[in-house]
Amino acid sequence: MTRSQILDLYFVDARHKLIDLAAFLDRWERAEGGEDFRMAAFRRALQELAGGPGDRAERVLLAFSDPTTEPIPAATTKAACGAWPGAH
Repeated sequence: MTRSQILDLYFVDARHKLIDLAAFLDRWERAEGGEDFRMAAFRRALQELAGGPGDRAERVLLAFSDPTTEPIPAATTKAACGAWPGAH
């Protein structure tokens, strides 16, 4: 596809997602409470999104991912939280 065709197909959806993310960030900033590892990962992902060309999706995913290779002995929770709680 050409760049114009990609814009024709995906621009409105991408615009919607950006506005949704902006609203999420506004709500989070207005709320009370401390910092959270998920927001730290979110900020790293935003930096990757704004970074140089190529492989953005991979870099954003890695910003949320557990980089360790050794398995843990037992799960500590029953559900995924969407970001690795360890230090990057």
